[in-house]
Amino acid sequence: MTSNDDILRALGRVEGRLTGIEDSVSHLRDELSDEKDNAHESRSVIHRRLDEQAKKIAHLDTTMAISGGVDATLREEIKSLTKTVEKNHEAVAPTLEEWKKMKTLGYGISGLIAFAGLTIGGVVAYMSDGAVAALRHWLKIN
Repeated sequence: MTSNDDILRALGRVEGRLTGIEDSVSHLRDELSDEKDNAHESRSVIHRRLDEQAKKIAHLDTTMAISGGVDATLREEIKSLTKTVEKNHEAVAPTLEEWKKMKTLGYGISGLIAFAGLTIGGVVAYMSDGAVAALRHWLKIN
């Protein structure tokens, strides 16, 4: 039969192994807890980034919708302004043509006046001696 000492030694070995197993299990629990915390933190970072991306995409969609509306409004305004300018140009074109004709006529009249002035000046210069003699004779100046 086995003695009490052998049984106690066997129990001591079993207890030692159990203590070792407890330490291993405790160590594994700590590691799993750390990994669980790390995984939770990693998931929260990923979710935070996904939320930021969703906000950015929503902001971009809003910006694009506003830009599209502004572009459409500007296109309509430009079309309206183009039509107004064309209509005004058609209304003003005859008047501009008249002004061009008047300008040309003014140049012609100015040229005629200049030519007449030069002609009269030439005639006066040519006849000045005769005119002076006639004036002296008329005034009876020697």
